[in-house]
Amino acid sequence: MIIAVDGPAASGKGTLARRLAAHYGLRYLDTGSLYRAAALHALLVHANPADPDAATAAARQVAAADLDDARLRGEDVAQAASVVAAIPGVRAALLDFQRRFAREGQGAVLDGRDIGTVVCPDADAKLFLTATREARAARRFKELQGGGRAAIYERVLQDMIRRDARDSERRTAPLERAADAFALDTTALDADVAFEAARHFIETKLGTSRH
Repeated sequence: MIIAVDGPAASGKGTLARRLAAHYGLRYLDTGSLYRAAALHALLVHANPADPDAATAAARQVAAADLDDARLRGEDVAQAASVVAAIPGVRAALLDFQRRFAREGQGAVLDGRDIGTVVCPDADAKLFLTATREARAARRFKELQGGGRAAIYERVLQDMIRRDARDSERRTAPLERAADAFALDTTALDADVAFEAARHFIETKLGTSRH
């Protein structure tokens, strides 16, 4: 079983995808970490993340072990990841990795921006999470503060606006809802309610029930 969970930054897709993976006994892949890893490889050699050749070369170096690197959580890497993700060569270099992961074993839950539209268009169930930009910025602001990093809400909000624009306006695999994806607005939902809504959709669609 392959479950695709897409949505913009801080929409709650990571939290939901991890929980769905645990519930159904599936492997989980945060595909955003692949782009962060590519960005980190570029930054470590002082390459410009916006340089297509340098970014694509960095993406080709990404390995599974990179996804556990604590440096991927840095804000500089997050911003660079949004830049490299818009480069066609980078997306092509990482596409096979994602598809192999999805199809191995019993399946997987993948979260990202283009899982249901490009990576796994034949996924058994697709979800598309949304939330207001202000709610998402507030979540990110709280996350940064909780991690001991200085943050200014207005700056976080502006960064969110820029990331949304890059994700939605890029030519290759833009952020968009698949026609057959279940739209879930998490603005006013806690994690438990979002999980139950997603589980109900999946089990209704597949005609199965797992408790």
